[in-house]
Order: sequence, then structure tokens, then C-alpha cells
Amino acid sequence: MKFAHLRVDGSSVPRLAVIFDDAALFLDDVMDDAPRDLQDLLEQGDGGYERIRAISLDAVSNGAVLTQVDELRHSSAVLRPPQIIAIGANYAAHSSELSLRLETAATVFSLWPNSLTGHGSTITWPRDLTTQVDYEAELGVIIGRPARNVTVANALDYVFGYTVVNDITARDLQFSEAQWSRCKSFDGFTPTGPLVVTADEIGDPQNLWLTTHVDGRILQDASSCDMVRTVAEIISYLSKTSTLLPGTLISTGSPGGAGYSRKPPIFLGDGSTVTISIDKIGLLTTHCREI
Repeated sequence: MKFAHLRVDGSSVPRLAVIFDDAALFLDDVMDDAPRDLQDLLEQGDGGYERIRAISLDAVSNGAVLTQVDELRHSSAVLRPPQIIAIGANYAAHSSELSLRLETAATVFSLWPNSLTGHGSTITWPRDLTTQVDYEAELGVIIGRPARNVTVANALDYVFGYTVVNDITARDLQFSEAQWSRCKSFDGFTPTGPLVVTADEIGDPQNLWLTTHVDGRILQDASSCDMVRTVAEIISYLSKTSTLLPGTLISTGSPGGAGYSRKPPIFLGDGSTVTISIDKIGLLTTHCREI
């Protein structure tokens, strides 16, 4: 199934919807006790998801009113995640172009929740704080049930679904500080979406193609099979030290082609548009403004 948080024009309140082709079924239209967001649904466990699935399919088969997605506005594909965990240097080409070492242990850091935003949003940043704003296409993983000390072989059983993440980074801040959270956690610097697609529809997460267009030019074009650490290995590694709670978003690293490494560098500027695509999930577009 496919889920999205969508808003009717003029409303600031996102509503959870199940997506059928290019149309949305708002769950609060067909359920008196609909989950308010995906996090609410995940906290209900497997029974909650199976109930939503049955009700949604029954509603559509009985002629429920659907709304075309292009008439709606997207919020972040995930809302209220208990944690946003990012994995750095997880593609050899990206590590090399940024002159980062491929460490024996994974590079792990947190992104702040204020950085979340949705497909089609406009992000802003003060030009007196950064002039080197970069894009990073990443596969986002949403944990579906508590994961503690899981094996690599079983790790994908804990995945609810996947989304597209643009891990936007102020490079000048990144390389002037000892930590990476602040440079990647400006308001709106973690667009996600447009959808969360359940794991059964994705299959092998190491067989997906990631592409980044900036102002119509292809700047990243790679397969998730190039990850240094697979999705299963990342989940297992993180679960050794702490429980991954339902709704946790893991951003799994970006392939080569970042703007910082290009000659001359290509940074996002006032009026730039970034579109990231991942197979089976869709297109995530972000507009940019300097202030």
C-alpha cells in the first residue's frame, strides 16, 4: 500500500490518506476512529495496519470518493517520528568525492524534526549563514515494529516501508564543525515523500535506482546496490545498542554526484528546483529560496 500526508488547499492540517494510482482516499472519510497520521497507525501494530488495509480496499470497491492527488498539497511523508537517524559515507563514490574515510564502523548522526518537510515545498536559508547548500538523494526506511538486537537475516522483517529523502546540507557548516546534525537540520532541510510505500511493494531495497535532477540536469544517477552497508546491515547495527521504535526514519546515505565535489561546484541557490526519484516510490521535488 501507499500512504501520504495530504492537505486540502487552505488547510494547514495534514490528513493521512491511502493512495490508489493518482487518487487519495482520506481515512477519516471512511473511519470514525481513523489514525491521525502514519505514526499513530504504526503504534497500533500489525493489527492496525491490516484493519486499515481491509477498510480501504472495501471502501474503494464500494465506490468511496477519491480526491486527485494533484489537487492536494503534501506534508512530510513521516510526521512525529521518534527518531530520524542518518547514515553518512554509505556509498564509496560519495565518500571519495567528499574526501571522507570509509570507517570500519558506520557514521551515524541524528537529524532534527524541524527539518522535515514535504514534496513540493519551498525551503529557505539565510545567505549570511551558508552559501554552499547541497543536495543528497537517499532511500528512507521506516521501521514498523520495535527492533532490538536483530540479525541481518531478519532485519528487513522490521521495515514497514520506504520513502524518498533529500538530505540537504550546508557544506560550509559541515566542514567547519565536528558534528553533522546542525548543517543538515535547517528548517525544511529534510524533505521526504511523496509517499511511504510498504515493504511488500518494494521487495529488495538493494535493487532501486536513485536519480537527482537539479534545474533539469541529472547530477546523481546510481543504484542502491552500491551501498557500503545494506539496509539490513544498517538496521541490525543500530539495533545492537538501542531499540528502533515504530516510525523511526533511517536515511541510508547518498551516492556520488554531490554538488560540492563538482568542478566547478554546483550548489543550490535562489530559485533552484531539485527532483529526486527512486524506483517504485516516486518523485520528490523541492524548491529553493535564499533569504
